[in-house]
Amino acid sequence: MKHTKLLVLTFVLTLLFSFSAFAEPIVVKFSHVVANDTPKGKAAQYLKKIVEERTDGRMKVEIYPNASLYGDREAIEALQMNAIQLAAPSFSKFTGFVPELQIFDLPFLFNDNDHLHKVLDGEVGQKILKLVGQKGLVGLAYWDNGFKQISAKQRPLIKPSDAAGLKFRIMSSKVLEEQFKVIGANPQVLPFSEVYSALQQGVVDGQENTLSNIYTKKFHEVQNYMTLSNHGYLGYLLVSNKIFMNQLPEDLKKIFLGAVKDATEYARKIAKEVNQEYLKKIRESGKVEIIKLTPEQRQVWKEKMMEIYPEFYDVIGKDLIQKTLDAGK
Repeated sequence: MKHTKLLVLTFVLTLLFSFSAFAEPIVVKFSHVVANDTPKGKAAQYLKKIVEERTDGRMKVEIYPNASLYGDREAIEALQMNAIQLAAPSFSKFTGFVPELQIFDLPFLFNDNDHLHKVLDGEVGQKILKLVGQKGLVGLAYWDNGFKQISAKQRPLIKPSDAAGLKFRIMSSKVLEEQFKVIGANPQVLPFSEVYSALQQGVVDGQENTLSNIYTKKFHEVQNYMTLSNHGYLGYLLVSNKIFMNQLPEDLKKIFLGAVKDATEYARKIAKEVNQEYLKKIRESGKVEIIKLTPEQRQVWKEKMMEIYPEFYDVIGKDLIQKTLDAGK
């Protein structure tokens, strides 16, 4: 009898192991809109690598770059329906239902990367991540692109008044609109894909972007002057959805969230390295004159652009803005 029970138990265990060995992996579809050689693209590839390694193939991450599956706005809808499980849109795509995310568009909010990451990992950043959950989404992490620089074709931008009368391309953002209006410039909302031709044809005179975007999209070739202002942050929100996260077995969820944390650190590291590399390449190209502001010159820009803050106290929350500023003291 004991021998029979042992045989049955052995048979059952063998079956269980066999089923688990041949079980289909959980597929995680990750849609984003940039190339694989950008900070976001590289971070996505790294996340795929470590998730698949750490789960021994029980999870498979399929990456769809360059908007090959969805654009950012469509990706959010697809996430809500669990048609995809991961996306990393820019903050502006969420501000319709999480207006607090506009805080990251405020100019001169952060002193440097240390200040930025202290805020993202702290009370303010984590509170905003939770607010994303209102629409069936799960905010996982913030991925860096970098700090923005400002460029123009007509003249060097050394003081805020140098921008007066010039047309600057912006993403759709009330904060960015007011940022340029306060220095006497004219903001123009344009899709990212149209920026190069708009600069080339004179539809707009200038733009603001990270060094990696400026170089990879060749904006520096159709601009005469670029000021290293580091005036604003450009980042992405890594998001999943509640359907997927709730269905994920606890052991895999723990591994997955650990991988997200490590990929976020990687994203920060690679964004810093890539932007430094592209600054060197922009300088070596000789296509654009690079202006480095003195601390005093940068302070003039900062004081002028920060005049718009009170306009967003009600929308973003004065307390969130103040806590963010205090974190840099």
